[in-house]
Amino acid sequence: MKKSVFAIGALSLALGAALLPATATAQNVAIVNGKAVPKARVDALLEQVKRQADASGRALPPDIERLARDQIVLNEIYTQEAERRGLAATPEYRRQMELVRQNVLIQALFQDFEKKNPVTDAEIQAEYDKFKAQAGSEKEYRARHILVEKEDEAKRLIAQIKGGASFEELAKKNSKDPGSAAKGGDLDWAEASTYVPEFSQAMVKLNKGQVTEAPVKSQFGYHVIKLEDVREAQFPPLDDVKPQIQQRLQQQKMIDFREGLRKAARTDYKFEQ
Repeated sequence: MKKSVFAIGALSLALGAALLPATATAQNVAIVNGKAVPKARVDALLEQVKRQADASGRALPPDIERLARDQIVLNEIYTQEAERRGLAATPEYRRQMELVRQNVLIQALFQDFEKKNPVTDAEIQAEYDKFKAQAGSEKEYRARHILVEKEDEAKRLIAQIKGGASFEELAKKNSKDPGSAAKGGDLDWAEASTYVPEFSQAMVKLNKGQVTEAPVKSQFGYHVIKLEDVREAQFPPLDDVKPQIQQRLQQQKMIDFREGLRKAARTDYKFEQ
């Protein structure tokens, strides 16, 4: 009986010992010259690459994990050779490592700040309400125009419109504005500030359906303008602009955080304003 118990215990120990290398190997991607290359390096590289891809909108190749493993193992091979040659002890290496150390810490600092100071829904709502209040007094105009090079040509077109000619058809045949000519001169809805001053000043004086009595000169040429309609400025729903507001507020928080650190630091260095 004792011998059987001893045999089972010995077998268990043997199996446990046999399993240890497999467990240790699972934590590594390779052994290079007797030194283990931990899988954590691959995971860190993949996380960095995926974060950069998300920020840029680029798609990752399907074999990205293999490419990451290849790179990490190659890095270990090259690093070992550099250390064998004593390059880790050179002043240049130490200078560069100090810069790397600072960059890593700075990145960690900013990431920690963003994590602990997220933009709240209340802040987004307040910013949205502020923008909406500012836009409340604005008006949007829907206008058409015909752009020509010469004043006499613009006067001729105005006379034709007064005689009953279709503004839209004249715009299609005569306007030099490629963006609106094909649409009968239609400029869609826009605030007056969208246009050059000469154009907007003439446009806002028109009544709905009215055409300018005289050509309007701007840096682009001569305009014949027709005002189709006027309305209060249309403000987009919160859900449509929430990501942009959140990003802008987060950027502003980061700017304030950096500026606060700069001002609080005791230094004899003078920053240019």
